Amino acid sequence: MRRVLPLLAVLLLLATACTTSQDPGPGPDPRPSGERWRPKPGLAWQWQLSGRLDPAVDVPVYDIDGFDHPAATVADLHRRGRKVICYLSTGAWEDFRPDAGAFPKSVLGEGNGWEGERWLDIRRIDVLTPLMAKRLDMCRAKGFDAVEPDNMDGYRNRTGFPLTAADQLRYNRLIARLAHERGLAVGLKNDLDQIPQLLADFDFAVNEQCAEYDECGRLVPFVKAGKAVFHVEYELETEEFCPKARELGLSSMRKKYELGVWRRAC
Repeated sequence: MRRVLPLLAVLLLLATACTTSQDPGPGPDPRPSGERWRPKPGLAWQWQLSGRLDPAVDVPVYDIDGFDHPAATVADLHRRGRKVICYLSTGAWEDFRPDAGAFPKSVLGEGNGWEGERWLDIRRIDVLTPLMAKRLDMCRAKGFDAVEPDNMDGYRNRTGFPLTAADQLRYNRLIARLAHERGLAVGLKNDLDQIPQLLADFDFAVNEQCAEYDECGRLVPFVKAGKAVFHVEYELETEEFCPKARELGLSSMRKKYELGVWRRAC
């Protein structure tokens, strides 16, 4: 889930025929076949979703908001030798996005705890497939190397819909397929319970606070498969989680909740 400051600090096994018929397809992929980025364990990274982007952090991977940044920003990061991940919310609606009006009210559920955001009815892949395809088209058109799809564990939350684990698996695999069809690597965001089923579908993982909740060991299948795990903690000091993170092969750092420039890497 996209993290913002707490209020006090700032104020998804089978697809239906209907869904298949409404999948617009990816269009031509400018990348040569087989050259999708596959990040390896241990890569240092920067995750910045707020504030003015600082492109000068000396790391090989940047994760930035897909809507907020133009192709020129991605190109500049590429010139600096960075791979760039496109942050998108795929499991929740955000009222501040330019395509917010394209989502029918029928797919909007309960709030997810962040201002202006509501869970999506991920069972409605007939509605969501073309909308998410357009978002992924945007990431590809801007030159991103990968996508971080957020809010991918709605079935474990109070969404306002009777979502099941099977619904979530189907939806997460849909997002992964749409990304891969566009030549984009794709990361599994949190959703630790479904790692065994989804490991083959995703190229890397993004996790928040596995150390705080004593769950980092559940991400080891990604590392053993040669896939990076990009991990952040917010509450713990680096000395509390970095030794174990290094032992497990995670790409770990401490960030503040607003996900600005500040970082403290392991």
